[in-house]
Amino acid sequence: MEFARTPKLEAFADEVRTWLEEHLVGEFADLRGRGGVGQEDVEAEVLLAWERQLASGGWLGLDYPERLGGRDASLAEQVVFHQTYVEARAPGRIPNIGLTLLGPTVVAYGTLEQQERFVPPILAGTEHWCQGYSEPNAGSDLANVSTRAHLVGDRWLVSGQKVWTSLAQVAQWAFVVCRTDPDGERHAGLSYLLVPMDQPGVEVRPIVQVTGGSEFNEVFFDDAETDADLVVGGVGNGWAVAMGTLGFERGASTLGQQTGYRQELDALLDLARRNGALDNPALRQDLMRSYSELEILRYNQLRMLTALVADGVPGPEMSIGKLYWASWHRRLGELGMRVRGASGMVGVDATPPLDDPLGIGYQLDRLQRTFLYSRAHTIYGGSNQIQRNVIGERVLGLPREPR
Repeated sequence: MEFARTPKLEAFADEVRTWLEEHLVGEFADLRGRGGVGQEDVEAEVLLAWERQLASGGWLGLDYPERLGGRDASLAEQVVFHQTYVEARAPGRIPNIGLTLLGPTVVAYGTLEQQERFVPPILAGTEHWCQGYSEPNAGSDLANVSTRAHLVGDRWLVSGQKVWTSLAQVAQWAFVVCRTDPDGERHAGLSYLLVPMDQPGVEVRPIVQVTGGSEFNEVFFDDAETDADLVVGGVGNGWAVAMGTLGFERGASTLGQQTGYRQELDALLDLARRNGALDNPALRQDLMRSYSELEILRYNQLRMLTALVADGVPGPEMSIGKLYWASWHRRLGELGMRVRGASGMVGVDATPPLDDPLGIGYQLDRLQRTFLYSRAHTIYGGSNQIQRNVIGERVLGLPREPR
């Protein structure tokens, strides 16, 4: 699939650009080129307010059905929006887990009642979600989760611990993969529950990262309650629904992501020209390799989108894209430090309390944050090892890995 800009799509891109120009004013005026996954140079509350601003223009529900408040936009329009958004250097989006993960999952697997209850607040930017997948002993091995839920009357009681839970501190709800059949093993007996966060049985503890931020959290459930009918896809079908959720993470926004990566690489090439690093043959070769690999990433993402158009629901082949971009961006972060040289090892003195809320004593620039945070890409959302297993077993049809 190639997204040639027809006159209709060009007009749509103009609509996006015009809206952004008109709304990146006031409190949002200085957000251009700031924010984004792993950067944390903009307060979460400001980015959540920007999500509500996007919602006011109808931009959160592009791929959602009109009956739920969406636009029913074509896949080409969705791609154009994400590309145009990044090209305009609009603010890096806070990970809107409800919009990108829970919402599409409920539309694909949920009941009509669940769709009507949960999708409209997501599209309005008023309810935010976090993902209850990983556990201390079940990181990428999701089938090994030990968080349990049992039904008491008309309520599920959930107990266990989740970890690396992004933005749990601002979420009103969590979708939690837990074991509802105590006799079930591995993939069997798992269910996908929707659990309110604001209740006595839920505790959120921040995890301070090497960047000084605390996007990730531990979440403890101690007989946390949720309604009996807040199971997506039916009791015992949690594995299939959870895999579908991960596939939605790799949809139309991937070409926008690639546009952002192109901007990062262009900025790195400009730095290499200015500081003389481009004269180093080894660095020059690695920079050109990154350029070529980014083109490969683009074509691979187009292929993934072709499969998405054909099937409607993402399949296991989406793991190819996750494995590729995660590894590429991590290498780019490492290459950035080589281009930067010794100065990349030194932070800038911070001025507490505004510039250094955690008291770590220094600030990191964008390149340093990319280097540090990109190391997480090959772990979260399914580690590289897990992606290779998925590709081998579910795409290529190879035998399962011996246990």
